[in-house]
Parts: sequence; C-alpha cells; structure tokens
Amino acid sequence: MRRIDAIGITLGILVAGGVVYVIFQVVGLDGVSAGIWTQTLLVVGLIGWVLTYLFRVSTKSMTYNQQLEDYEQAVLQKRLEEMTPEELAKLQAEVEAEKQTPVDKNS
Repeated sequence: MRRIDAIGITLGILVAGGVVYVIFQVVGLDGVSAGIWTQTLLVVGLIGWVLTYLFRVSTKSMTYNQQLEDYEQAVLQKRLEEMTPEELAKLQAEVEAEKQTPVDKNS
C-alpha cells in the first residue's frame, strides 16, 4: 500500500465518521449520544478489521507470503527449464530413490 492510499483511507474514515454523526443527529439523537454511537461504530469496525488481519496472518494469505511463494515457484520453474535432459533424468532418478527409501522416524 502506498502512502497516498493510507492517507486516502484515513480521510475516508474521517469523513464517514462525520457523516454518520450527522445522520445520528438527524435521526434525533443529541450531540453526545450521536458522538458515542459514532465512536462505537468506529471501534467495532476497527476490531473487525484487526480480526480480518489476524485471520490473514494465521492462514498465511497475506500479500507478502503470496509474493514469496510466487517468486519461489518462478525460480524453480526457471531452473527446471535451464536443465539439460541428462540433468532432468538425474534429478528424477534422485527423487524416485528418495521415494523408495524408508524414512527413519528417530532421526
């Protein structure tokens, strides 16, 4: 996210808070009650955003993790494309040998 995006989001939330405050006053709440309800909505929204952030962190579906995974896949694909047929055959033989070898659970 760029700095201008963060500033835009912040200003948007500020304006939305003001609009909600005015709506509460038009509906009939006094200034103090409208302010309290506006702050309540802001806090609930903030908690909701933090929960979505924690969910994305726990499931590793954040942008950085996805970019890192895409980069690793691209590097592996490029290395495979650069290998000669003999090197590919050798690599495949090594993989097959690993599949055949029983894994020692104590090591």
